[in-house]
Amino acid sequence: MPISSQEQHSLDQVGIDQEAWPLIERFSRLPREHPKDVDAGMDDVAARLASHGIPVTMHRPSLYLSLPGKARVECQGQTFRAKPPSFSVPVPNGFSAPLAYVAAKRTDGIDNIFDMKLQRGQDYSALAGKIVVTEGFASPGHISQFEAVGAAAVIAVNPGEDIHWGICTTIWGTPGLDELSGKPGIPAVAVNATAGRFLIEQAKAGEDATIFSELEEGWFESSLPVVEIKGTVEPEKFVLLHGHLDSWDVGIGDNAVGDATMLEIARVLWTSRHSLRRSVRIAWWPGHSTGRYAGSTWFADRFAIELERNCVAQINCDSPGCRWATEFLDLEAMPEAADFITGIIRDASPASELNIARPSRAGDYSFNNIGMTGYLMLSSNMPRQKQAELGYYDVGGCGSNIAWHTENDTIEIADREILLRDIKVYLLTVLRTANSELLPFDWRVTASEFAATIDGYQAKAGTHFDLAPASHAAAALKDCLNGFYARIDRAEVPAKIANDIIVALARILVPINFTRRPRFLHDPALSIPPLPSIAAAADLQITKPESMGFVVAQLVRGQNQLVSALNTAIEAIDLRLAQH
Repeated sequence: MPISSQEQHSLDQVGIDQEAWPLIERFSRLPREHPKDVDAGMDDVAARLASHGIPVTMHRPSLYLSLPGKARVECQGQTFRAKPPSFSVPVPNGFSAPLAYVAAKRTDGIDNIFDMKLQRGQDYSALAGKIVVTEGFASPGHISQFEAVGAAAVIAVNPGEDIHWGICTTIWGTPGLDELSGKPGIPAVAVNATAGRFLIEQAKAGEDATIFSELEEGWFESSLPVVEIKGTVEPEKFVLLHGHLDSWDVGIGDNAVGDATMLEIARVLWTSRHSLRRSVRIAWWPGHSTGRYAGSTWFADRFAIELERNCVAQINCDSPGCRWATEFLDLEAMPEAADFITGIIRDASPASELNIARPSRAGDYSFNNIGMTGYLMLSSNMPRQKQAELGYYDVGGCGSNIAWHTENDTIEIADREILLRDIKVYLLTVLRTANSELLPFDWRVTASEFAATIDGYQAKAGTHFDLAPASHAAAALKDCLNGFYARIDRAEVPAKIANDIIVALARILVPINFTRRPRFLHDPALSIPPLPSIAAAADLQITKPESMGFVVAQLVRGQNQLVSALNTAIEAIDLRLAQH
């Protein structure tokens, strides 16, 4: 759709010199790992907002964090620099054991770079008591799986000459009592490629190594500022724009640029607040890097019922405006919002290359179990050709710059022109979400994707399991949705009723597509396949005979869960239309 005059007026007010770039310059001198430094950054953002008369609510949650310190690896008289991932077990006095090399399973791209699953069916009993050396990042998929097969420690060999900070717990946010058993129970460190090549050779020769690591783990009170800019027509309904302020070192591309983007959007929206239909809330999270999204998880927990009742969508702002990030590749959006986001990019940056990807289990998407439509996460990226030209490997931010999570993520990673463009992309996204009379989410796209996913699982399951009930339910939902949107097109359904239905569908269909755990809980930080309750069907062809009965039992229950959710979605549409 063409940019309206009202939208253009807001876009014309966007600049980077008044607040955005000065904040980036300030953060380029402020490492934001320790909570006291994060608080200083939060206070800076709050002061800049206050200077424009924008009210800020400063929450002070207590978050459970793990702050990495020094680390090294000693082997055969040599010492190698290392970094310990958050929540790995500290070994300040050293831990020694024989090395064992396990070649990492190749990843398929950014969506699963953190999983690194072990090869199915292999015997890993020989790893018991060993320090495993393996390629990749020191991530949850690495550490949890090697710990499960008895490894005593892990050395992750990063792809390049820089070492990337990270976090290795699978627990999303501050653990609940029932989740404490999932905390990592072994030491882990990351080393660079040069050190890794040496250690791999020593592992093949059966040599020992010693890991040293320091971490500080515990409860930290943290600042969490939230701005609310009230709408004038439906002020109780709101859009949530959010991103993290804590970073590794000064973290310019991840995520000072995102913090600056949200600050500028808050400034512009405040000046045009009387033209907002719905409210906009903007939140800067602590505990993203050292607490596995602890800040956004706290907010999701503390305001769960209000979010469930009134939040129409969540928009994540991470790593916009980075060097060479000229395209919008693998831009993440839930299927019902894919056409909406495509339209935004086409209007705001028509020359850009674009493709939409399924949101991964990352990036402060702490609201899936509540059932909130979400879009954006990482922002623009550099073209694949540019990555290849530079010899870059896949990383999880910084516009694909490999400075991600390293000391090199400095002010040179930010690009003024690209940042200005990306702020406008985010602003237009927020404006259209807040101001569209009819919420811009097409659940017919989601239903079609469900049908295709079920068909794909059925093809892989063959005769081992029948997914016909799920297929029929998805077809019935699609028929119901076709009728619903046809009535909207004929102006037979008031916008308020239609929007209530669209949000109600999110509460039902987002969880069945993106979660395994119940509402208000949080799934682990590991990839979740589409329609996860029946995803085991994809592995039936390679399931061992002795396990087949167990998998089938799981699929029976999972299909029941899916069919019930799809039926509930149909009933939600029919009930509200009947009441109208």
